[in-house]
Amino acid sequence: MTEDQIFDALRQALWIAVKISAPMLLVALVAGVVIGLFQALTSIQEMTLTFVPKVAAMLIVLWASMSFMTANLVSFFTDQIVPGIAGG
Repeated sequence: MTEDQIFDALRQALWIAVKISAPMLLVALVAGVVIGLFQALTSIQEMTLTFVPKVAAMLIVLWASMSFMTANLVSFFTDQIVPGIAGG
């Protein structure tokens, strides 16, 4: 692999990392805002109220999007990394 190919693979790997982490991060953001609004409206300041629903929502999204994440990683590996290693 040449230096340009390595930098291109690294750029694509970073983009894939953004793509596969986006669903969980967006759900955590939305859950945090909703829980924050609920806490502000009810004046409940319980720490577990913010932590448990966010973790539960993120686990559900992780479970639901696992095939999407796996497919992206496998296609990147088989299309970019393996040919780069085999080619030189």
